[in-house]
Amino acid sequence: MTSPLTTSAAASPTVRWTPRLWGTLLVLCAAMFLDALDVSMVGVALPSIGSDLHLSTSTLQWIVSGYILGYGGLLLLGGRTADLLGRRQVFLVALGVFALASLLGGLVDSGPLLIASRFIKGLSAAFTAPAGLSIITTTFPEGPLRNRALSIYTTCAATGFSMGLVLSGLLTEASWRLTMLLPAPIALIALVAGLRLLPRSAREENHDGYDIPGAVLATASMLLLVYTVVQAPGAGWASARTLLSFLAVAVLLTAFVQIERRSPSPLIRLGVLRSGSQVRAQLGAVAFFGSYVGFQFLTTLYMQSLLGWSALHTALAFLPAGALVAVSATKVGAIVDRFGTQRLIATGFAFMAAGYALFLRVDLDPVYAAVILPSMLLIGAACALVFPSLNIQATNGVEDQEQGMVSGLLNTSVQVGGALLLAVVTAVVTAGAPAHATPRAVLDSYRPGFLVVTGVALAGLLITLTGLRGRRAQPSLVVARSTVKEAEAERVAVRD
Repeated sequence: MTSPLTTSAAASPTVRWTPRLWGTLLVLCAAMFLDALDVSMVGVALPSIGSDLHLSTSTLQWIVSGYILGYGGLLLLGGRTADLLGRRQVFLVALGVFALASLLGGLVDSGPLLIASRFIKGLSAAFTAPAGLSIITTTFPEGPLRNRALSIYTTCAATGFSMGLVLSGLLTEASWRLTMLLPAPIALIALVAGLRLLPRSAREENHDGYDIPGAVLATASMLLLVYTVVQAPGAGWASARTLLSFLAVAVLLTAFVQIERRSPSPLIRLGVLRSGSQVRAQLGAVAFFGSYVGFQFLTTLYMQSLLGWSALHTALAFLPAGALVAVSATKVGAIVDRFGTQRLIATGFAFMAAGYALFLRVDLDPVYAAVILPSMLLIGAACALVFPSLNIQATNGVEDQEQGMVSGLLNTSVQVGGALLLAVVTAVVTAGAPAHATPRAVLDSYRPGFLVVTGVALAGLLITLTGLRGRRAQPSLVVARSTVKEAEAERVAVRD
C-alpha cells in the first residue's frame, strides 16, 4: 500500500474541481448522508413506533437490527458486484430501491412490514456504500485530490448522523412516520442528479466468471454472524444456540477462505490482506465504529433514562461532536497530505480514548460544560481524523478493478464492528444490572460498559502504533545499510 505522502504528484493536477466533478461528489455524499441519517433517526423514534404499532421491546430491536442485518451481511457482495457490473449502474439501482423502501416504511401499519422495509433499506445501502466509495477512488487520482474528496465524503456521514438525531427529535413530535419518509425525497433527488452527473463505468469484461459459491458463503456467514451477535444478549452468550451459531459461522468462513484461494475470480482477493496497512485499516474500522456505537448507546440511556432528558435535549448534547466534524470537512485532506494516515489515526484514537475515559466522571447531576462537553469535543475531533484516514488508507494503492471489493470489505468491518461491540457492551451492562434499580446502581452498572468502550479505543491505538513503529524502523534500516556501504567504501579507499 502506498502512503498519501508517497503518491505521485504528477497524476493529481490532471483532474480539476469542475462543477460537474463537484456535482458527482455531492451525489455520492448524499447517499452517505442518507445512510447515517437513517440510522440515527430511527433510534429516537422507536418509543413512538412501539406505542403506535403495539410492538414489544424485543420486536422493536429488529427495526434497528433488520437494517444492520441487510447492510452488514451483503456488503462484500455489493462491493464485488459494483466492480463486475459497473459502479454507476449498481449505485443508481440501489439508490432507487432505498427510496422505495423509505416510502414503504413510512406507510406500513404492521411491525413485520416495517422490519422488512428496514431490511431492504439495509440491503440497498450494502450496494450504494461500496459502489459510491469506489466511484470516488476511481474518479479522483490517489493523492491530495482523492484525500480531499474522501474527507468531505466521510464527513457527510457524521453530519448526517448529527442532523438525524436533531431532526428525529423534531419530526417525532409530529409523527414517527415522517422520520421514515424523509429519506425518500432526498434519495429521489440524488437519483435524478446521479443519472446526469455520475461518470459512466464499464463492466469488468475480462474476468473468469462469477464467484457464486464465494458470494453465497460470504453473504451467509456475514448474515449469520450479525444475526448471532444481535441475538446473543437475549439467548445468552454461553447458550447452546449461540455457541452453535458461532461454530457455524467459523465453518462457513473457513469454507469461504478455501474457495477464495482456488477461485479464478474471487469475491475477495486474499492477497490484499497481506498488506499490514490494509489489515490495520480494517481492524481500525472495527475498533473505531464499534467503540463509538457502544458509547452512543450507553450515553443515550444515561441521558434519557437517568437524567430524564428529552430526545431533542439528548440530540443537542451530541451535536458539538458532529458539528466539529462538519466544520473540519475541507481541512482533513490537507492534513493527511502532510502527516499521512497512520499518524492521524493514532492521534484520533488517543483523542477518542481520552474522551471516553473523561466521560467516566459523569454522575446523576452533571454540569454539561465541565463534564460532558469536553468528551464530546474530543470524540468529535477523533471522528474527524480517524474516519477519513481509514478510508484513504484502505483504498490507496489498490487497483481500480478492486476498489469496490476493498470498499465493501472496509464497510463490512465498520458494520460488523458496530454490531459486535454493541452486543458486547449490552451484555456487560446487563450482567451488572442491579436487582434494585436505584439511579445510582444503574449508573454504576453502566461504568463497566464505558470501560469496555475505552479499552477498545486503546486497542485501536495500539494497532495503529504498530504501523508507526514499522515506518520508523524502515528508515533506520536504510541508514544502517548506507552506513555499512560507506564503511566498506572507506576500507576500499584505505586499502587502495
